[in-house]
Amino acid sequence: PIQVVIIDKHNYHTFQPLLYQVATSALEADSIAYPIRKIFTGSKNIFFRMGEVTNIDPKEKMIHFGNDQMHYDKLVIATGAVTNFFNNEGLTISSMPMKSVGEALDLRSMLLQNFEKVLCNSNERKRQGMMNIVIAGAGPTGVELAGALGEMKHKVFPKDYPELDLSKMNIYLVQSGDRVLPMLSEKSSERAKKYLEKLGVTVILKTRVLDFFGDYVQTTGDDLIARTLIWTAGVTGNPVEGLLGECVNKKNRIEVDTYCKVKGMEDIYAIGDVACMVTEEFPHGHPMVAPVAMQMGEYIAKNVKRELKGQPLQEFKYKDKGSMATVGKHKAVVEVGGRKMGGAFAWYIWMAVHLMSLVGFRNKLMTLFNWMKNYFNGDRGIRLIVNDFDLFEEKRKRRKALEKEKMMAGE
Repeated sequence: PIQVVIIDKHNYHTFQPLLYQVATSALEADSIAYPIRKIFTGSKNIFFRMGEVTNIDPKEKMIHFGNDQMHYDKLVIATGAVTNFFNNEGLTISSMPMKSVGEALDLRSMLLQNFEKVLCNSNERKRQGMMNIVIAGAGPTGVELAGALGEMKHKVFPKDYPELDLSKMNIYLVQSGDRVLPMLSEKSSERAKKYLEKLGVTVILKTRVLDFFGDYVQTTGDDLIARTLIWTAGVTGNPVEGLLGECVNKKNRIEVDTYCKVKGMEDIYAIGDVACMVTEEFPHGHPMVAPVAMQMGEYIAKNVKRELKGQPLQEFKYKDKGSMATVGKHKAVVEVGGRKMGGAFAWYIWMAVHLMSLVGFRNKLMTLFNWMKNYFNGDRGIRLIVNDFDLFEEKRKRRKALEKEKMMAGE
């Protein structure tokens, strides 16, 4: 007896854990994206409206998106997270984030364009900068991206660019902490670091990226010559206007109680990365990972049903099913239930879990096909420069957008 209306600024769902494979030519973009309407074909009580929610009016129980508005009885906010540049305007403008399909495609185009430009440039410093890549942040995204680029350096680029001396290509993974994958055990972190170094990735620990000046990256250590800086060093919550105030903390996450209800609000819930549920076990809120969001989504659905039946509500309890990350072929780390695994077996587990998590049979089939092809021939066939991506033009657009935001904020 419930009418469900889903509102999203895109008409597709994105499986974000595999965005890095789109950026590194291993998968097509439509292998990890799926039309929202198609997901719910046959569900008579579920409706979809495309638009970006700009404001919530809790008093009137109204939401505004685009030029439209809609009344709600219960509202679930699942707006996720956005890239966190830690208020560094230079990094916001100049570095490459990777939180959407569009950003992954832009990154792929820029990486390939840089190598095409190297062939036509005689300036040694510029050639070196175009070949070098700096990745800021050694969480799962940074580690997996660095590993994929390392494989491309050894298996793909030598075939495409035999004229280049690829021994001069450097992939830097910069981490402010003292180890990669800090959410895993020290044993798994050290194992992942060794995998990366075998692929030719230079891991730089206890170092922060400070700024990016187009042809070199400034860090707390030595400056790094590079024309590409990929930012994977953090995320922040993505709340909606109308909830700003006491219920939104310093990390832009919406504070909720143990029932996922927004503090001080009636009939408004928040789940996933945008929600912060403080408990004894999680004093800073749950980790901003997909399993938390998935479990909260199922939990909210069950509690709404209980409320309709007049049954008592249950508190949310997160079940940690483990963590994992892949570095390359037969190189992965997995921790499940106290067990720590690495190598080929962990890699197969990682593949199986991610394959099952994809939405849609076609996406599963196409991803499996591409993975099998890459496994046997070591090639990455989707090396297409679809967008003529110009970083400096993009910087100009981002700078204008920042200036507009400041004007709107009255700064």
